[in-house]
Amino acid sequence: MRALRIILIIVIVLGGIFVAADRIAVNLAESKAADKIKSSQHLGSTPDVDIKGFPFLTQVAAKELDEVDVSLSGVTATAGGHSVNVTEVTAELYAVRINSSFSSAVAGRAEGAAQISYADLSKAAPKGATVGYAGAERAAKGQVKVSGPLTDLLEGQGVTLPAPVKALLRGQTVSAYSTVSLNGSGMVQLRAESLPTLPVPGFEQRLRQAVDYELKIDGMPSSIKLDKVTASQSGLRFSGTGTDVPLAG
Repeated sequence: MRALRIILIIVIVLGGIFVAADRIAVNLAESKAADKIKSSQHLGSTPDVDIKGFPFLTQVAAKELDEVDVSLSGVTATAGGHSVNVTEVTAELYAVRINSSFSSAVAGRAEGAAQISYADLSKAAPKGATVGYAGAERAAKGQVKVSGPLTDLLEGQGVTLPAPVKALLRGQTVSAYSTVSLNGSGMVQLRAESLPTLPVPGFEQRLRQAVDYELKIDGMPSSIKLDKVTASQSGLRFSGTGTDVPLAG
């Protein structure tokens, strides 16, 4: 019995050492991965990397990680030719296959999401237009509020307003509720549900051009196809999935 107790104690101690070594190894790997992502993406802050699954060392030996979660900030993209900040960027990577030299990897499946604030979306909107939160009920339907001074919106579309008309319209602000969607090529589309009645007729089509527009967002990972956009109180959230996503070494 004494020998059995000694064996059990040894097993427990060795198990504890293995667990400790495994956790040290995974923490080191997470730190190295975070540093690589920061340098390769030219980020201002270090991302958070969380390697899931236990034990980690056996996953490394098999050269495949069950799941790796990444969250980062300080990312910029280009929307409509304007530089915009992308916040709350997250990626969940599954079945991450590591090459033989441990210099690169491929995620069998990936899910990604990112958010762009209304302030940054307004930078990329047509001249004179501001994009904002449309309220909980309309946001649930994927709608945002597009508004702006009527004269600015029309002149932004190249309309030359006669002085009497411009004086009549000065101070007039219009708003429209636009549904946001993604087309097949990943372009963001805004389409107004309806337009307000204008005090001067004849400019409805030009106003429509100011509030209905498409926005191309560059700078997102090309291997993750954006397929969903939702409206929240703080901005638009984009999400998508990808398969066999290459990860830089």
